[in-house]
Amino acid sequence: MDNTTSDIKLTQYSHGAGCGCKIAPAVLEQILKGQTTTINDAKLLVGNASKDDAAVYDLENGTALISTTDFFMPIVDDSYDFGRIAAANAISDVYAMGGKPLVAIAILGWPVEKLPAELAQQLIAGGRATCDAAGIPLAGGHSIDSTEPMFGLAVTGIVPIENLKQNNTAKEGDVLFLTKPLGVGILSTAQKRGVLTPELQALMTEQMSALNNIGEALGKIKGVHAMTDVTGFGLLGHLIEMADGSGLGAEVYYNKLQILDGAKEYLAQRIVPDATYRNWNSYSAQVGFETGVDVMQAFSILPDPQTNGGLLISVAPESVDEVTALFEANGLGSFIEPIGKMTAKGDKTIKVTNG
Repeated sequence: MDNTTSDIKLTQYSHGAGCGCKIAPAVLEQILKGQTTTINDAKLLVGNASKDDAAVYDLENGTALISTTDFFMPIVDDSYDFGRIAAANAISDVYAMGGKPLVAIAILGWPVEKLPAELAQQLIAGGRATCDAAGIPLAGGHSIDSTEPMFGLAVTGIVPIENLKQNNTAKEGDVLFLTKPLGVGILSTAQKRGVLTPELQALMTEQMSALNNIGEALGKIKGVHAMTDVTGFGLLGHLIEMADGSGLGAEVYYNKLQILDGAKEYLAQRIVPDATYRNWNSYSAQVGFETGVDVMQAFSILPDPQTNGGLLISVAPESVDEVTALFEANGLGSFIEPIGKMTAKGDKTIKVTNG
């Protein structure tokens, strides 16, 4: 990268960052009200009638096709890293369904009058590197001249129907696991304000670019009843989707949640993404807190928007050992402690306790 392009900070060219760009849940609910498919196709196993991570279509041979897309504006300043992160985030939706990704198509918006084409080339290279790591081709795409930079993928995957995981099939008594720490939204906001340290920048980038490929193996475990990835609506929003879709409630053990280094320190400086407030305003009426929980801190952590966050997994108690053994075998041994459980539905969908 030459001196001209290395001085360009991509996050200064967008009003949002990563999955924090998502439309607020309450607004999205209004937009999508009544917008379900008008074609009655029995082979559409998962569509927009539910709030799942991808569409799933029965191929009538014991397998199903997974189709998803995801794109957003820069969450890091480095173009290559932005490409890596955006690609990993899009591919994650296939893993969250228990599937195997097959092929990806790029989606690129670029302000050609503001940013050099060289940076867009580096961005695509980053996306291709992530696709290579996932073992799939980046086979083409579409680009537009846009007012802000944006990038993502449309991804096609496949899954044996018996391994398909959804976010609305949890069962009462299931144990909850999360495979990445929280706090990405806080660190990315610190970056945009110019106060994120290089060490924490590297930590944040590494987490966001890490593939959730353990999802395919989790799909093979019968006792994994439900699964989703935690992204722009934060842990709170995606757990509420899981609980509501399953007709249940959930308890979160706040003290068991892992939080990225530095996040609490930046919170003390009142560094909170705008999307955190939007998420909280959408979901707060459904949340209750046990006496003793640090409510102000929890308010900033639970709805913190994640970009390519971890997999949220609802597991039958008898399958916990199998799941934690898989974690250990895949370098996720630090996440074997449950973060909560699924419960009968009560007055509040989510109860936050100290665990």
